[in-house]
Amino acid sequence: MSQSTMPAEHPVDFEPSLVAPNLYSSRRASLRVDVAAICSVVIVLLYCIPAPLIVPQMTFAGRPALLLSLGLFAWWFIARLSPSLLLVGRQPLRWVALLYLMSILLAYVAGLVRGLPTLESNRQDFTLLMTFEFLGLMLMVADGIPNWRRLRMVLKILVCSAAFMAFLGILQSIFAYDVTQWLVVPGLELKGTLTDFQARGEGGRFRVASTTVHSIEFSAVLAMVMPYAIHFARYARSKAGRRFYGLLTFVIAGAVPMAISRTGILALGISMAIMFALAWNWRFRYNFLILAAGLTGVLVVGRPGLLGTLTSMFLWADADPSVDGRTEDYAHVSAWFAQRPWLGRGPGTLIPDLYMILDNQWLLTLVTGGIVGVVALAALHLTSLWLAVVGFRRSTSEEDRHLCAALISTQILAILVALTFDSLGFTTFSFTLALLSGMCGAVWRLTHPARTVRTSTVRRFLE
Repeated sequence: MSQSTMPAEHPVDFEPSLVAPNLYSSRRASLRVDVAAICSVVIVLLYCIPAPLIVPQMTFAGRPALLLSLGLFAWWFIARLSPSLLLVGRQPLRWVALLYLMSILLAYVAGLVRGLPTLESNRQDFTLLMTFEFLGLMLMVADGIPNWRRLRMVLKILVCSAAFMAFLGILQSIFAYDVTQWLVVPGLELKGTLTDFQARGEGGRFRVASTTVHSIEFSAVLAMVMPYAIHFARYARSKAGRRFYGLLTFVIAGAVPMAISRTGILALGISMAIMFALAWNWRFRYNFLILAAGLTGVLVVGRPGLLGTLTSMFLWADADPSVDGRTEDYAHVSAWFAQRPWLGRGPGTLIPDLYMILDNQWLLTLVTGGIVGVVALAALHLTSLWLAVVGFRRSTSEEDRHLCAALISTQILAILVALTFDSLGFTTFSFTLALLSGMCGAVWRLTHPARTVRTSTVRRFLE
């Protein structure tokens, strides 16, 4: 039976494949606690616990979700070394992850050679730890999710968690009350304070951030997740499921304007434009435009003046001090780059409290990691994008192609919004990116015609 005749079940998941001498397995084989389950826990911890809450006596790298990601890196590394924990088949994302890690390590050494004050040295260590956590989540998703069913389960958890975060943001905007204070978990330490509301525009309007640390991050994350919410609103197995995810889609889309962020609106426009062009037929495009108009009407009635504020942010951007500040940063970047063009001044060493806030991830990488760092970061994005495109071309079902198109939108969105804020410095955004980049590697593997690549997994096999 071909894959195209049963796209929902993927019969190749049931095919026995030789993974070692006298040893066979199938992607459909599952464990009670597998990679997908652990990644789902990471998502819930990342989205549902306020970002300032950390394990006591640790830095922001001590967020519960990030520490679990560090455990995933250890799991992945051990699985590469142990004959009883098997990672079978090729995976291009491993090589680009190695390149990215090497760029960080080289910049780290360059920082040590330069000589660092204590604060910068500590920040280098923090950034290196964050890199291992980032790569741990990305690599385990790419290599460890065993089949399409588990992959979709992880994405459903992502959509539900993002909708929960969006709902909290809507409540903050409506009632001007920070509901995240009720999510403080006993045993965790509050690093600083929960995010304050920031005034924006006229008429007493303010920005919200929900469980993230900044409204820009909040809106960008929701825009990134939006295509996956639409995916399940279209392809959930039951009518009730499609209605449920349709409701979550409206919650996520309605929360993006509450952040009053140009980045969020641009990110949402980018992701929807890519889905509009790649994945939707004309009937769905028409329905989407009608529903978007309806949501706009609800915002006009429910939050008077909000759309006017958002419009003025774009029309009068040249008079915005935040835009002027971004352009004024170019002179400082040129000076730092001229001093250390290849490896930069060291990862994480451009500390805002000591120097400046550089609201551009590409320029920040150029300053702290040099040309090598920028090339490695670009390679990470472009490789993930290429893997999603290959998965899109290989897919024989409309559902799989739609999912791959959503992954394509993620990478293009991340590349572009990195021009507007230091995206990798915000852990909810960066670890969502790590998760979805790993998904690009997973769909490349799951659509690969070679069985030893298709059946790549992380588990204990018995002969």
